[in-house]
Amino acid sequence: MAKGDQLYVWRKFANLDGVYQHHGIDTGDGNIIHYRKPSEVVEKTSFNTFSKGNRVYIRQYPRGFSFIPDIVIERAFSRLGEKKYNLLFNNCEHFATWCKTGINDSKQVQDFIPTINKLNTFNLFDPLKTAFKDVNSNNTENIINSALNDIRVAWNRIQPEYKEALKEVDIWQKVAYKALQNNREDLAREALIRKKKYQTRVNELQSELEKLATMTEGLIQSQK
Repeated sequence: MAKGDQLYVWRKFANLDGVYQHHGIDTGDGNIIHYRKPSEVVEKTSFNTFSKGNRVYIRQYPRGFSFIPDIVIERAFSRLGEKKYNLLFNNCEHFATWCKTGINDSKQVQDFIPTINKLNTFNLFDPLKTAFKDVNSNNTENIINSALNDIRVAWNRIQPEYKEALKEVDIWQKVAYKALQNNREDLAREALIRKKKYQTRVNELQSELEKLATMTEGLIQSQK
């Protein structure tokens, strides 16, 4: 790790470990400039305060442009004391990426909806509402429509696998029944093991589809 590096650590969200990345800029003197939580202010803190004892990683830009370290640090210092944190539009990753490349970007936000199955969607509505609070209505509508489209893509990816897993459950149940009729308990046992495997996958996919449906309902309600 060196002066001007964009660093990140995994932090908890919705009571889950390792769900989101907290980003900051290494000043080269043992300190980090970052959008500190929960104050939501750009601050210069110690490395230990930033990491909270977690492993620290370096965001790499092997094929993309990034400023030289002195410019990265200068940009970071220029925003010390800023109090404009926004979950979707100006979070810690937006800040650090802007310092490093000049682009206000957050890959986590881009990937937010496709990974929704990892989270409890009921706990996401309040932070989403807060993020939308300071955004004009037209932009909010565009964001919601984009999120709904991402959900549709995820649904279209998950549902076929769900239906296929259901078919496999039915197939292996029939195989087990046929094996028992032929006094082949060994084959029946193996078939039931396979059935259980597919049933577990059915349950997982059904849960994902239910969460996508819940998120869709929440987004639609937020438009009203």
